[in-house]
Amino acid sequence: MHALRKSRPLRRIVLASAATVSGVVLLLSLKPHTTPALAVGAPAPTTSSSSAAGSGGTTGTTGTRTVTGDSVDTRWGPVQVRITIQDGKLTEVTAVTYPTENRRDQEISSYAIPQLRREALAAQSANIDTVSGATYTSDGYRRSLQSALDSVGL
Repeated sequence: MHALRKSRPLRRIVLASAATVSGVVLLLSLKPHTTPALAVGAPAPTTSSSSAAGSGGTTGTTGTRTVTGDSVDTRWGPVQVRITIQDGKLTEVTAVTYPTENRRDQEISSYAIPQLRREALAAQSANIDTVSGATYTSDGYRRSLQSALDSVGL
């Protein structure tokens, strides 16, 4: 029998394995491992640190205060919230900055931000659940909310 006609199962296994490994390495080399520079997201507001603007000018638990939390950088872009405190109670939470770089970011933010707002208003704190599918946005939202609450003293 000729040498080329012999069945060589081990050689076939080794070649198939090498081809599979090479294919996986090539596919992984095409995937970006870091967020592109443009994924920074929407431009940050004029102040990136906590700022307070009170309508009553009070620092106690009475009156109305609006405070912007810290801008928190996430994998998909910065997240920043603004809260309104009235008579010591959290009455409004608004996402000032959140990921909107591409269609998927917009889709995730459109369902996650309202859920996070409802959770924050119900909990009256930053102790809120993570929205499934929006882990990074939820974490940034929670951290920005906590910084705003800390600056008010709640």
